[in-house]
Amino acid sequence: MYTSFIRQLGIRELNEMQLKMLGLARPGTDLVLISKTGSGKTLAFLLPLLGMLNPELSGPQAMIITPSRELALQIESVFRKMQTGFRITALYGGHAVKIERNNLNEPPPLLVGTPGRIADHLRREHFDPSGISTLVLDEFDKSLELGFEKEMAFIIGKLAGLKTRILTSATRMEDIPAFTGTENPVFLDYTLDDGQIELDVNLLKAEGNDKLDVLFRLICSLGNDPALIFCNHREAVERISALLGLRGVIHGIYHGGMEQEARELALVRFRNGTHHTLITTDLASRGLDIPEIRHVVHYQMPASETVWLHRNGRTARMQAAGTAWIVLAAEEEVPAFVAGASGPVLLPEEAGLPDFPEYETLYFSLGKKDKISRGDIAGFLMRQGGLKADEVGQISVADHASYAAVKRHLCRKLLADLKGKSLKKRQLKIEIAG
Repeated sequence: MYTSFIRQLGIRELNEMQLKMLGLARPGTDLVLISKTGSGKTLAFLLPLLGMLNPELSGPQAMIITPSRELALQIESVFRKMQTGFRITALYGGHAVKIERNNLNEPPPLLVGTPGRIADHLRREHFDPSGISTLVLDEFDKSLELGFEKEMAFIIGKLAGLKTRILTSATRMEDIPAFTGTENPVFLDYTLDDGQIELDVNLLKAEGNDKLDVLFRLICSLGNDPALIFCNHREAVERISALLGLRGVIHGIYHGGMEQEARELALVRFRNGTHHTLITTDLASRGLDIPEIRHVVHYQMPASETVWLHRNGRTARMQAAGTAWIVLAAEEEVPAFVAGASGPVLLPEEAGLPDFPEYETLYFSLGKKDKISRGDIAGFLMRQGGLKADEVGQISVADHASYAAVKRHLCRKLLADLKGKSLKKRQLKIEIAG
């Protein structure tokens, strides 16, 4: 039954955790899945959830609550790619409630969203929750950490027909709050083998208190290897970005103070190789589907071991190897929870800037709500723009916009060739994104 769905995702076989979830998940059984970021938790709960949906019923049957808009959109995207025949709607802040309200006129079997927005729709009685029998609390520990307990308790209190609960977390939880209604859950803990991860930890030491020069030389030495640079505060992200920009480093930024559209574009550009360096807060440390990267840079050290592990979980995923870099000022010390750091490592004094990325990202003013697919964009670029298949990279389609990675050296001529062209008899605007 599930083979065709996972093939749509480019997956040949399920991992041990996903198979175990399929074997245990059934109506009336509560599950708690604990597994690190990047291990495949999304598919681990989507597949058994799919088996609990009844095509003969109308209205919502299952709900997934996530701590962030990006994670809600990611889950929605994965489910759509599976081509199950069931509809899904994402509910999240940052765009018009009216759009979601229209989607809820005929609510789909599966809803995914953030606690605040789902609670808002329930208060407005935009959909009937009585038919929802399955609830997934994804990244549940993060939702609690962000203070969503009140909203989640309100939502669960409205789900009178709830029979099955699936909680996922990247960290072990001492107690499960009573408001979840979880009874005698089956625990699956896949964090016990974390010691098998091959993670090299390298220490970089600045001569004084200015660490930027060390970071710059590190970026130059890494070349075009994708790297995440973590800071503790959005102000630090903005400051470092401005200074690196003056030095000619092509990069992106990602933090909670940005507009939703800008955040999504930053992830799109990072995923498709338009830039290989992303400066971010801990907002990017968990849950998001970002490329398997080799380097995590701690420009500012986290306050706890938990955050340290989440950051490093962006690399060394699925028992692969990776490298964590710690950048310290002269008077800073390595925290006690960090073990096995090598160094200080000496970087080349004169390393040139990384090469320009191979791709640039183009923006298209039409998206899913305009009945546009990735295939439509690819076909348009090849038929109308004269591109070859290997000149088009990753394509992403949002509700009202689309993005395509195109070989950088072709963009100027391509934009000229496509000026005034239409897609599916619709006029569209095309420009370099960002």
